Amino acid sequence: MNAAAVLQLQNVQAFYGHIHALKDISIEVREGEIVTLIGSNGAGKSTTLRCISGLLAPTEGKILLRGQPIHGKKPYEVAALGIGHAPEGRKIFPQLTVEENLAIGAYLESDKTIIARRKREVYELFPRLAERHKQDGGTLSGGEQQMLAIGRALMQDPAILLLDEPTLGLAPVLVELLFETLQTLHKAGKTILLVEQNAWHALQIAQRAYVLQTGIITHQGAAKDLSNNPEIKQAYLGGD
Repeated sequence: MNAAAVLQLQNVQAFYGHIHALKDISIEVREGEIVTLIGSNGAGKSTTLRCISGLLAPTEGKILLRGQPIHGKKPYEVAALGIGHAPEGRKIFPQLTVEENLAIGAYLESDKTIIARRKREVYELFPRLAERHKQDGGTLSGGEQQMLAIGRALMQDPAILLLDEPTLGLAPVLVELLFETLQTLHKAGKTILLVEQNAWHALQIAQRAYVLQTGIITHQGAAKDLSNNPEIKQAYLGGD
């Protein structure tokens, strides 16, 4: 029996100015899944996440969170409903400490006990952040800043976590560490929509995948099946 859908995009279209960025795309993410979007630069992956989180309004189509429409809502309203977004480029607050950055992630929660528990869980997930909790975000390494961006999004206890290129620019050892962390989150029951340039790694940890090409979904299905698809291998996985 399939798990219930947490997030659904139904025939979504979106424009950047005159550029038709998303062309009638439909995506579903079910409870407890990691679903990945792969594709080349400019395919529309980040645009998809921006539409979900309210940063870009779709011109047509529906975006549903647990069956309730969220398209057309402001980003802070979407966040309050349960969308956690760790954007490309991390976008942490460099002049605030690690602890202060995490506190901002929990701004919707007033119960100090719950906030303390979530912060403890983030520090257990990312021990480096615990070691640097009094450091300004801007003094962290790129990998640590990425941990902080994910940790801040987790402080919301979101219904679904959107991750946009979390391993971009990181050393291979940190790439491995972050993918291990995503598997830990999956085992804990978190629902994740992952945009990732490292398609091979993404397909190894995801349950299902969508391939975007110039704003169109060209392939979809089980991640294992797509990783064995000759066309996908050739285009995105360095296959022969």
